[in-house]
Amino acid sequence: MPYSIARSRDEAHLYLDLNPCACGSADTDWDSGLASVEGELVTCYEGRCAGCGAEREHLFGLPEREVTPTGFPTFGGAEPSELLDPGEWLWVADLTAGNVPDGGERQALSIARAAVEEVIKFVPPGQDEVPEDAFWSERGRAVRAAEPGRFRLDRLLVVRDTYRELAGA
Repeated sequence: MPYSIARSRDEAHLYLDLNPCACGSADTDWDSGLASVEGELVTCYEGRCAGCGAEREHLFGLPEREVTPTGFPTFGGAEPSELLDPGEWLWVADLTAGNVPDGGERQALSIARAAVEEVIKFVPPGQDEVPEDAFWSERGRAVRAAEPGRFRLDRLLVVRDTYRELAGA
């Protein structure tokens, strides 16, 4: 059974935060490790929901190449995400940049910048925007439908560079 690949720990944790328990709580202390499921090596995240006490488990496929963290955050390598579509990444960037805590500006804007960089990975070489068929989630399609022009490469590069500048990185 093929599992969606988590390219890094940061990407896996973001995905888990965006996909809460059935009770609605995302508050779970996750333990992770390698496991073999039907002969396939996977990363297994297990924990107990702080909201309702339910046991939670999520399995991710392993990337072909290990992603070495190059700063904070490190969501993945050069390939696009299999966990979040470009609309979800832009939603994360908007949410993070729009809720910057006092004293946490650099961290929040670094997350927003990295999320926009993830959107850019969905732009095919030689193209100038993220194609419509790259959006598979309800949230991602809604973000695109609200403002499709935000997924043009030139606009994404301006937003990424602005976050980088504001973060001082």
